[in-house]
Order: sequence, then structure tokens, then C-alpha cells
Amino acid sequence: MDPFSAILIIAGLVLFETITSIDNAIINAEVLSTMKEWARRWFLLWGLLIAVFIVRGVLPWLIVWMSTPSLGPFGALTATFSSDPSVVAAIEESAPVLLMGGGTFLIFLFFHWIFLEPKFYGLRGERYIATKGVWFFAVVSVLLSLLVWEALKVNPMMAFGAVVGSTAFFIVHGFRQNAEEQEKKMVGGDMSDISKIFYLEVIDATFSIDGVLGAFAFTLSVPLIIIGNGMGAFVVRELTVRNVENIRKYRYLKNGAMYSILVLGIIMVLDSFGAHIPNWLSPLVTFGIVGFFFYKSMRYVALREGE
Repeated sequence: MDPFSAILIIAGLVLFETITSIDNAIINAEVLSTMKEWARRWFLLWGLLIAVFIVRGVLPWLIVWMSTPSLGPFGALTATFSSDPSVVAAIEESAPVLLMGGGTFLIFLFFHWIFLEPKFYGLRGERYIATKGVWFFAVVSVLLSLLVWEALKVNPMMAFGAVVGSTAFFIVHGFRQNAEEQEKKMVGGDMSDISKIFYLEVIDATFSIDGVLGAFAFTLSVPLIIIGNGMGAFVVRELTVRNVENIRKYRYLKNGAMYSILVLGIIMVLDSFGAHIPNWLSPLVTFGIVGFFFYKSMRYVALREGE
């Protein structure tokens, strides 16, 4: 991989990790405002190290290792930089399963947002779709059936990957629902600061799954994913401390994150079926979609301030 491609991928990963973690930054800021100074300092220092080196570092490495156990732990870390034909063959064989699982997870995540989650409506049709929330389960069920049917024609393990991706979505969704309830207790209840730190770490880990799985649409290189997502995690911590109130003004950034997730999920699924996806496509698509909704948010802020 040439240096320009690596830099473009890392930049795309940083933006994607940041934009998908805005909700996490807002939750962190709200809870931190109820904690003592020592607890805030501990979370912002050690919490950052845990987020970067354990969650966003270990998780992508673990995913690659589990999808290609023949590589071993060290091989899973360095596989994409290896010229060994057996390593290259192992990656090529396992990549479709990983991409199918991750793509299914991301596409389900988008449909849950567009059908069921509260949002600021940024595009035509979003309000209408939100009134048809009952159709979410029908849509994702039919979609999963189609993915499994088509995947079985290529590789049964790809079909299994789609099922694993859908299962992971519903498990993570359950944890997030619980996290929302815990957030209310942390902000308004009598929970101790140590308990709040623990739950913030759990919530952070839950939110990081989107960024980690989406990262595989950019690259299968674990070192690049660790660098890009780690830098993104640092940006999220800075937003938590300094700029959450300003970020709230940009009401359509979440829309940009979710449409990026949809496109990246589609790219991963197409890639799993053998479509040739150039390295530059995922970063450029992410910059384009997020840029559009950032511009739309700026126009909204300008209109509000001009009133």
C-alpha cells in the first residue's frame, strides 16, 4: 500500500470514528458533569487509554484473528503487510465472511435509525419512513433472507457471516437500550462515581463497535485501523471536554454518520461478493456524505443565529 492511500484511509477512519461517536461524547459530557474532579480526571486519562489500546486496539485484531485462526495472533496483526503467499491466501479466503458480517451489522444499524430512532429530519422522506417504524423488522428480516440466499450460492460461511452480523446487531442494540436507562440513573440518581466510570467504559465499548466494524470497509489492515480509530477516540475525548455544546448545534451530523454507515455497509457486502472496491472509495464517500450534512448543519446554525 502506497503512503498516500494509507494517509487517506487513516483520515477517513478518524472522521468516521469521530462522527459515529458524537452521541457517546454527549453522554460522557452529561455524566462527567455530575462527577467529582478526581473521577473526571481519571476517566479522561485512563478512560482514553482503555478506549484506544484495549477497545479500539484489541477488538479489530481479535475480529481478524477469529475470522482467520490459521494466522495466529501475531499473523492477524501483520497479515496485510505480509508477502507470504499462504498468509495472503488465508486473508483472501476469510475476508468475505468478515465483510459480510460487518456489512450486515451496519446496514441493520442504519435501518433501525431511519425507522425507529428519534432524529432531526435532514432529507425528504425521512419523516414519512419514521411513521412506518413497524416495518423495520420486516425489512431487516427480508434483507437477511436475501443476503443468506445469495451468499449460500457463493460460500456457506458467508451466509453464516450474515447471520452473525445480524445477531451482533441485536445484542449490541440490547446493550445500548440498557445504557440509555443507566444514563438516566447516572445523571439524576445516587450512583457512585466509581460505578459511573464503570458504566461509561461499558457504554464507550458499545458505541465503539460501529466504528470498529465500519473500519473494515476502509481496510483490513489492523495497524491502520488501530491508528485511525485511536486518533478518532482522542478527538471524541476532546469534544467531551471542550466542545459538546457547540457540537449539539450541528443537528444533522448524526444523519451524516448514519448515511455513511449505510454506504459503508453496502460497500462491505458488495466486496464480500467479489466486487472490486478501490481503497480510496470508502474515505472519499465518508468525507462527501459527512461534508454535505455538516454544510447543511452550518446553514441551519446560521439561520438560527440570524433570527
